[in-house]
Amino acid sequence: MEIMEGEIRQSRFKRICVFCGSSQGKKNSYQDAAIELGKELVSRNIDLVYGGGSIGLMGLVSQAVHDGGRHVIGVIPKTLMPRELTGETVGEVKAVADMHQRKAEMAKHSDAFIALPGGYGTLEELLEVITWAQLGIHDKPVGLLNVDGYYNSLLSFIDKAVEEGFISPSARHIIISAPTAKELVKKLEDYVPCHEGVAPKLSWEIEELGYPHNYEISR
Repeated sequence: MEIMEGEIRQSRFKRICVFCGSSQGKKNSYQDAAIELGKELVSRNIDLVYGGGSIGLMGLVSQAVHDGGRHVIGVIPKTLMPRELTGETVGEVKAVADMHQRKAEMAKHSDAFIALPGGYGTLEELLEVITWAQLGIHDKPVGLLNVDGYYNSLLSFIDKAVEEGFISPSARHIIISAPTAKELVKKLEDYVPCHEGVAPKLSWEIEELGYPHNYEISR
């Protein structure tokens, strides 16, 4: 059925976790993409889970979702609060003890993951949820918002790892990428896991990852 302009589109996702930089980056296109992604989530009635910062791309995407009337959950380690929070935050802020609990809490509340441009922290969060998917810990879609080809070199590296036998061709399909928020969310909606996990997600015990019982990350 054709979607009319301004009509709310129903999504199979209740919440999407967005990984992104606490910096805005040097290109306006990165900032525009963060705002565009926030508006796309709003248009599909999707709430946001993110790293809790009020600065950089984190601040832009969270403000866009909040301004659109959707719920925002920010998860941030207590020790990072002075660094990543400047001014007032929006939505619900969950303070956690450390980075491990942050990632587990973000994953627990999310139905899918999207990475905007970012640095070491964004890559670390992104690669961990990709690895969890490969192992069978979860079956949630993982997407790259590849703004202006920002992630081209990462995708080339992953293709090289497949070519050299370090990543299986089926596991390559875990990563979804698109240049715009609209296209990426549509691909995430259509995603069907086609790789073989090392073990079924139901067989994974949270203790193996060092997380307490209340951090359930499988769906």
